[in-house]
Amino acid sequence: MPAMYLTKDGFQKLQDELEYLRTAKRQEVAERLHEAMEGGELIENAEYEAAKNEQAFVEGRIQELEVILAAAHLIDDSAAHHDPTLVQVGDTVVIQDEDGSSEEYTIVGAAEADPRAGKISNESPLGKALLNHHPGDEVTVEAPGGSFKVKVLKTT
Repeated sequence: MPAMYLTKDGFQKLQDELEYLRTAKRQEVAERLHEAMEGGELIENAEYEAAKNEQAFVEGRIQELEVILAAAHLIDDSAAHHDPTLVQVGDTVVIQDEDGSSEEYTIVGAAEADPRAGKISNESPLGKALLNHHPGDEVTVEAPGGSFKVKVLKTT
């Protein structure tokens, strides 16, 4: 499995989700299953089917989180560990696109990516292209819809 980068906050959020799923959510689904089984014919019981499906989803998500957390590399955000002008995972970057508008993104691991919140994956076309560049660099992004250029304005 490739390295899974997580910020300290992202790691904690996934740990919290895992704990919730292992305790409260598993118990809730088990109670739903028990109630559905007491509800009569299991073959025609839609509630039982829904509960079984939810149980499978919860167990699958638990396994997924366990794998992510086991393979996680925490992003060290201390300045002592990297050149502060070089774009790395965990940095916030301000870029300017070809039409002159600027945007700000934080580069995170794929498990924490949330583009609407300004968090892009280091594995995304833009995130990958920005890595290891400095403010002032023009970067070509190879995206599925075609390539485009952005300029790195600032990194923190």
